[in-house]
Amino acid sequence: MKRVCDLLHDKGRDVWSLTPDATVYEAIDQMAQKGVGALLVMESEQLVGIVSERDYARKVILKGKASREIQVREIMSYPVICVPPELTVEQTMALMTDRHVRHLPVVVAETVLGVISIGDVVRSVIEEQESYIQQLTMYITSG
Repeated sequence: MKRVCDLLHDKGRDVWSLTPDATVYEAIDQMAQKGVGALLVMESEQLVGIVSERDYARKVILKGKASREIQVREIMSYPVICVPPELTVEQTMALMTDRHVRHLPVVVAETVLGVISIGDVVRSVIEEQESYIQQLTMYITSG
């Protein structure tokens, strides 16, 4: 059974972040450049929030605000839901579903090790199921 640390090993541990003082425009620009849907909000090495495309759509666009004038601290989500690296993929998927989140920082003792997305989790589940199906198919056809 795969764990969160296995997902990080497969995808890498890149962490994209900005400060709470950054503008929402800077956040959206960085998300576009990095090809990600969320950024961690950090003060020094401390995780203080997470800002996502969803936050932008709901807290800026729908409210008619200007992204160049609003700071990330005004729309970021906090407290941040985090997971430890030893959590299983299945437990992680259940948590993401229950809490309606698409991005989870992986944290140990307040140190961010990486970030996983719902896409990473779903991809892992599909790969595991495909492997299981292949094993069952080989077992059935060999006997």
